[in-house]
Amino acid sequence: MKKKIGLIDLFIDEWHANHYPEWFRSARRAAEFELGLAWERAPLAGRRPLEAWCRDFHMTPAGSIAEVVEQSDAICVLAPANPEAHLELADLALRSGKPVYVDKPFADSLRTARTICQIAAEHRTPLMSSSALRFPDELRDGRIQALEPILFAATGGGRCFAEYAIHQLEMIVSVMGTNVRDLTLAGDPGKVVLTLQYDDGRLATLHYAPQFPFAVAASGANGALLCPALHNHFPNLIAAMLDFFATGVSPVPQAETLCIADLLERAAALVSGR
Repeated sequence: MKKKIGLIDLFIDEWHANHYPEWFRSARRAAEFELGLAWERAPLAGRRPLEAWCRDFHMTPAGSIAEVVEQSDAICVLAPANPEAHLELADLALRSGKPVYVDKPFADSLRTARTICQIAAEHRTPLMSSSALRFPDELRDGRIQALEPILFAATGGGRCFAEYAIHQLEMIVSVMGTNVRDLTLAGDPGKVVLTLQYDDGRLATLHYAPQFPFAVAASGANGALLCPALHNHFPNLIAAMLDFFATGVSPVPQAETLCIADLLERAAALVSGR
């Protein structure tokens, strides 16, 4: 019998929810899963309401979060532009013992991120969160890690730093680790260069401007590599998510998820001048 995936969202007619169904149905483990119920708190003005969205994506509208959790084997908590809503939207799912994926950014603060992790741990609920940019082919094939980087640079864009810097930070931490000693910043909300200094002297830089493409470069003991384009990050994310739903084992270390939440909170405060 196929396992059912449920979706929980702040408003369902958004980019991630509009693409995940197709990607789930075409993924490597698609034969093991089917999409079941979806729920939204309320439609955004000018967007499809839940019933219309579910007709278009061949899902079933749920009357409550509890209904999604009860009738699903695995749960996706979306709201990718609203991490401040993730704790509320995920709370029942985190108490279910069923695998829960929380979309990026994981939380709006380190304190909230720790609360989400604590609830999941107390109820033995498998938990995963990640930016898709952790999973491009260029980071999965091991070539960058084989350089033993002492300097790693990640660029990216998007409509605002606070929402989109998660992608560069996810790449940086996945390659360079969590032992960040200090952050320094140059720029303003429209152009940012953030330098991460590691305990052992290694450096990582985050470069943000709205029109920047996602790209990475690294230099280390075994050479240097520039990747001016990144490929297949969303298909690879969906494959990793379905592996997680099947096994209950997250491919993302929780220490990295918490570190990224901390770095994102601190970086956003630096950019805004708080």
